[in-house]
Amino acid sequence: MKKIINKNLEKPIQKYRLYIQLFFVAIVLWIGVEFYLFTTFLESGGISKFYERPPGVEAFLPISSLMSMYYFLVSGEIHSAHPAGLFIFIAILGISFVFGKSFCSWVCPIGFISESLGDFGEKIQKKLFKKRIKMPKLLDYPLRSLKYLLLGFFVYSIFFTMTTVALKHFLDSSYNIISDVKMYYFFVNISRFALIVIAALFVLSIVFRNFWCRYLCPYGALLGFFSLLSPLKIKRNKESCIDCNLCAKACPSFIKVDKVSTVFSDECSTCMSCVDVCPVENTLELKPVLGKNRFPKKWIAAGILGIYFLILSVGIFSGNWQNKVSKEEYLELYKDINSIGHIRSSNDIDRLNQEALKSNQEK
Repeated sequence: MKKIINKNLEKPIQKYRLYIQLFFVAIVLWIGVEFYLFTTFLESGGISKFYERPPGVEAFLPISSLMSMYYFLVSGEIHSAHPAGLFIFIAILGISFVFGKSFCSWVCPIGFISESLGDFGEKIQKKLFKKRIKMPKLLDYPLRSLKYLLLGFFVYSIFFTMTTVALKHFLDSSYNIISDVKMYYFFVNISRFALIVIAALFVLSIVFRNFWCRYLCPYGALLGFFSLLSPLKIKRNKESCIDCNLCAKACPSFIKVDKVSTVFSDECSTCMSCVDVCPVENTLELKPVLGKNRFPKKWIAAGILGIYFLILSVGIFSGNWQNKVSKEEYLELYKDINSIGHIRSSNDIDRLNQEALKSNQEK
């Protein structure tokens, strides 16, 4: 007889996941306050009290971090403009390689917001329609390709279009150095159009769960690719499965967990919701792809935090956390912040390559 237990009465993994999500939300808010204080110093022209720029803000510069990683791979040097961003980026990839796309469901604040909106939407949908609303398949697959097209654009623009000299030229540029401040003012002085887009994404995330993460986030696309290489996957024991369909109903990514032996999906975020609702012991578990020993649920949270902060500590203790830009340099750059532009098209990349080549020849 199959041993059936009520796991719904003991779901510490979801509780721990929520605690970790809230922990990282608190960190982001703390970084936000510190960065606000840093910008007030710049706005005062250096008259007000100086507050150190928080390196953690570089987590919100994924394109610059991707470029820094590429530069590190081709030159062996850690660029000094946003070194923390490089280590944060590597830490996120490290988590994804071991635990799949778990960054999205355990760490990412945007993922937490998206999940909360999805939970809210599902409560309304179940009351009104007695089921979750799903994107029609004819639209779902084409829309899911959008985030990969965006990722492909960034990868092509950086890895296949920019020369090493041009890459360093961009990383040294005024725009890259002060890009975090420009990003801050984008949201502080947000345009009506941007506000409408964000509001639309909020509404769409309520109607269609994880709309941004599922269809538009290029970061999620990159992590989804790395997750396919992860040695740990959720496995279903066909012999003990009672075909209750609870796992598929609980999956936030609409994966048909009850129809497969091993979950191979770029949409699986290792949130463990399916494992928690399974009523049969030892039927749905996180296991190595080539092994049978299960990975204990209680170690997932420790593993994710351990990998993340271990890699970050390498950056901190190696002296590659705080950037090498002085407050005087920031004040000078801030004076011209409105005139500092960024790459908008392939023509800009060509111009950057030419400028970098000319600059290198002059040296």
